[in-house]
Amino acid sequence: MCMSNFVVKDAMLPALGASTREEAIRELVTSLHTAGYFRATEIDDIVNAVLRREQLGSTGIGRHIAIPHSRYGGVNQLIGTVGISAKGVPFDSIDGEPVYVLVLLISPQDKPGDHLRALETVVRTMRDDNFVQELRTAGTRDAIWALLDRQQPWER
Repeated sequence: MCMSNFVVKDAMLPALGASTREEAIRELVTSLHTAGYFRATEIDDIVNAVLRREQLGSTGIGRHIAIPHSRYGGVNQLIGTVGISAKGVPFDSIDGEPVYVLVLLISPQDKPGDHLRALETVVRTMRDDNFVQELRTAGTRDAIWALLDRQQPWER
C-alpha cells in the first residue's frame, strides 16, 4: 500500500489556514466533503469522531507530523487527505512541537484492517525526513501528489 492509494488528490490542502487542532481537522474534513466523499450534514459528525479519537491521545506523532483519524460508518472506503501548514498548528504532539504536515484518515467502521494498514503506511512514509521536507515545500496539490505517487508500496 502507498499513500496515493487512499489520499484524495482533490482534497489535499497545500496551504492549510487553521491555527488550532480543531480548525485543522475541520478544514481537512471539509476538503473531503468538497471533493464529494460525504454529505455536508456529516461534516460535524466526522469532525467530532476525529476529536473524540484525539481525546484518547494526540495523533501528533512528533517531528512536526500529525495523523488525525477515525472510523466512520458513513463512508464506504478508506479515504484520506494531506494538509500542509506553513505556520504550524499546536497539536499537543508527543514532542511538544507544532505540526506542519497533517494526514487525515477516515475509514469505514467495518474495515479496521484497512485503517491500520493506512496508519502504518503513513508512519513508514513519514519516517523519511527528506520526504517530509519536500512535502512541506511542495506548494501545490500537483506537487504533493507527485511526491505521494512516487513513493514505493511496501509489504509486511
